Amino acid sequence: MPRKPVGQSLFYDVSRDIRMILAYENRPATIRNYLWIWLACDAFAVLFSFRLRKLFRRWRIPFINRLIRLWQTMFYAIELGIDIELGHGVYFVHTVGTVVGGDAKVGEGCIFFGNNTIGAARFQGSPVIGPHTVIGAGVRVLGAIQVGAYAFLGANAVVVDAIPEGKVAVGIPARVIADNELMPETRRMADLGQVI
Repeated sequence: MPRKPVGQSLFYDVSRDIRMILAYENRPATIRNYLWIWLACDAFAVLFSFRLRKLFRRWRIPFINRLIRLWQTMFYAIELGIDIELGHGVYFVHTVGTVVGGDAKVGEGCIFFGNNTIGAARFQGSPVIGPHTVIGAGVRVLGAIQVGAYAFLGANAVVVDAIPEGKVAVGIPARVIADNELMPETRRMADLGQVI
């Protein structure tokens, strides 16, 4: 079955999010783990509520988007702009202090370790982050730049220039220091194509 883009079907988006989060956590698809997803997984709660916000906005139902946004901020200390795009299975390990704004695009399977800022000041453009990128704690990705798939952004890096696919970047400003050894053939999420 071909993969659908995000936003075409809430049911498809949520089911794919669940499968990708279970794969990331190395959890089998059991009733116990589905209960864990719905009742105890903060990353899924944030992703699901964001998908609901987008749905209510598309249907032009007033105030619900704002109420859900306030709920996300109050309970998870995360700020997700309504114009951003989050790919399937984006995983927020820690949500506190994370801001994704503007019209940033985050590819599927990206992992946020918390206290991240993705975006820029108004009218300066927003980043595009490739799929399966790891965004370490405290990372800032600012401006209209591209971060390639399978990149690894080290803790507290400030990314203001493009990062190629499969590279490790650290520092202020971030610079490439190595190839990412955890490319698809060695990552736990590499088997998602067979699982999903």
